[in-house]
Amino acid sequence: MKNPTIDHGKSFDWGRTSEGYAQYRDIYPPEFYRRLTENGLCTAGQRVLDLGTGTGVLPRNLYPYGASFVGVDSSRNQINQAIKLSRAAGMAIDYRCMPAEQIEFPDASFDTVTACQCLVYFDHAVLAPKLARVLRDGGYLAFLYMAWLSEEDPIAGQSEALILKYNPAWTGCGETRHPIQIPTPYLDYFTVEKAEVFDLAVPFTRESWNGRIQTCRGIGAALSEPEIGQFDAEHRKLLQEIAPERFDILHYAAVTILRKIK
Repeated sequence: MKNPTIDHGKSFDWGRTSEGYAQYRDIYPPEFYRRLTENGLCTAGQRVLDLGTGTGVLPRNLYPYGASFVGVDSSRNQINQAIKLSRAAGMAIDYRCMPAEQIEFPDASFDTVTACQCLVYFDHAVLAPKLARVLRDGGYLAFLYMAWLSEEDPIAGQSEALILKYNPAWTGCGETRHPIQIPTPYLDYFTVEKAEVFDLAVPFTRESWNGRIQTCRGIGAALSEPEIGQFDAEHRKLLQEIAPERFDILHYAAVTILRKIK
């Protein structure tokens, strides 16, 4: 994938991170998911479409609440991992390999659409009317996001500085708390029902934090194998120096829920 507005046009491929993604990116705390279920989303009796599903993190964690899920992603490697993990857990989740902009489900197929950690990658002018079409009247669209706070958490800050050393083009740095900015095409079809921003302390070990960092867009999805190996060695050494075996990383999360205009 290559986008001039992301990483200054440097190409990246999430499929290269799929095995590590499956192991290290299922990190959202229970409170993150409760922001959906407590608002009546992704619960029993609902049919949910998860965009940019990756390894199926959102459908797999929300599966116990009883909704029926379809997950779509443009990366075949990500979808293969999602299928593998869901089958191993005995979860009947339908996964499709396709870009979000190419969904062709029947009208009013879904009660809810979710999109976690992927809003920046979409062509919103194409996607917005398609989501309005596949959602029932009064259906919900939920955008979710979580990021570490490098200016406030010293371990996150030093890890982020190392990412930038190896990939100065990476634009995923310097996150601060803010609501999700809803692109204007969605406002022709949806109204904003609720927008929340809240802090989360996410637990890691040195190993799992190293894995989380390596599977970010700036490293595992973008660098060569030799560069990734060099980063791994340097990051592990850094963590030995600055981090205990177990620690929390301060993140902020944002959830915005929109409702389809009838």
